[in-house]
Amino acid sequence: MKPKRDLSDKLWQEALRHIPGGVNSPVRAFRGVGGTPFFTQRAKGSRLWDVDGNEYIDYVCSWGPMILGHAHPKVVRAVQEAARDGTSFGTPNPREIRLAQLVCEAFPSIQKVRFVSSGTEATMSAIRLARGFTKRDKILKFEGCYHGHADALLVKAGSGAATFDVPDSAGVPADFARNTLTLPLNDLAAIDRVNWSEIACAIIEPIPANMGLIPLRIEFLKKLRQVTQNNGALLLFDEVISGFRVAKGGAQELYGLQADLTTLGKIIGGGLPAGAFGGRADVMDLLAPDGPVYQAGTLSGNPLAMAAGIATLEELFGLSGVGTDRRAVRDLNDSARPAVAPYQRLERLTASLCDEWRKMVPGQHARIGSLFCTFFTDCEVVDYATAKTSDTKRYAKFFHAMLDRGVYLAPSQFEVGFLSLAHTEEDVETTLRAASEAVRLI
Repeated sequence: MKPKRDLSDKLWQEALRHIPGGVNSPVRAFRGVGGTPFFTQRAKGSRLWDVDGNEYIDYVCSWGPMILGHAHPKVVRAVQEAARDGTSFGTPNPREIRLAQLVCEAFPSIQKVRFVSSGTEATMSAIRLARGFTKRDKILKFEGCYHGHADALLVKAGSGAATFDVPDSAGVPADFARNTLTLPLNDLAAIDRVNWSEIACAIIEPIPANMGLIPLRIEFLKKLRQVTQNNGALLLFDEVISGFRVAKGGAQELYGLQADLTTLGKIIGGGLPAGAFGGRADVMDLLAPDGPVYQAGTLSGNPLAMAAGIATLEELFGLSGVGTDRRAVRDLNDSARPAVAPYQRLERLTASLCDEWRKMVPGQHARIGSLFCTFFTDCEVVDYATAKTSDTKRYAKFFHAMLDRGVYLAPSQFEVGFLSLAHTEEDVETTLRAASEAVRLI
């Protein structure tokens, strides 16, 4: 029986009166699946409860940050302790140092890091830095990879193998788009057709997870690493989703590759707004106040976000708690211990879900670590064009059938699912029973 959402429906009508589209981020409006969204009242562990009291097993996990689960006690306690000292200072605070140490230790390619307030801000700033370092204007991105809503990155791919394109959003000047080159994913030949001498950086999600989940060919990533290195361009890995999600050192650890610059977000803030970009010291040292590339942020390094990020990473890495400011700058020798168990558990649990899921849900399936996706298509999905062959109406029916059975999946065919350390085998069993029923309905 379809759950009642009377209060959510009432709130939705009120939201439409005051907020454009009723939401503060477009995918939340359920336009990709139809119907109206529910409004969340609270969350704990692997579950969400809406304002009408309906309970859902959550596979969106706030779009990835909640790797420990919702309202994890250590994260909540860390934020409470930080808030008692003040919510924002406008000065340096010791937690910035501790989180920077944790990030640099996990990512060998990051020698220095700067914190910002979102993944969009991180990629925007990293590209500015790459242009300042190389003294080149043009950048290269890949079809379907989303790097936030900065003007230069809101460009969709052209019909050719390597064409400069038009803006993908109103309000973006065409001149911005002309400096952004787009290529298809997994196409080695397309890389050879680029004039690399004019490219400041190539930016890519090493695990593309914003058009659904599309595993990249390792030889494709290796070639991209080689050609950028050979031609004085920087390689920028957008690990806003994959960072700390697929491994302690993100996709770079998983694939044995190192980028010149890396952007991070989501998990790094432990559920609070935070992002970061970092990389080679000679590149990062061009940032103001040391260098000529300007970047600033009033809430960058916010003490609450830093506390949540520290608590999350220390829990993932098997380290002790956040503690006092004095301990926040302690020696990091203990953080060299391998952070294996949490990622092994996530791997096993996600595999137990996906191995059975692919047997009952028709389509093309992908999984990397605790990320998973099903494309409702018979076509092998290797890039953005093949992902777009998916039957979005069929996915919408499946989504609502699952939601009615208490399982919350991403409200778009072109997003991914996430598991957390709070998910259980019982959650998996409940989800698979719901999927079996939902498949029969569609």
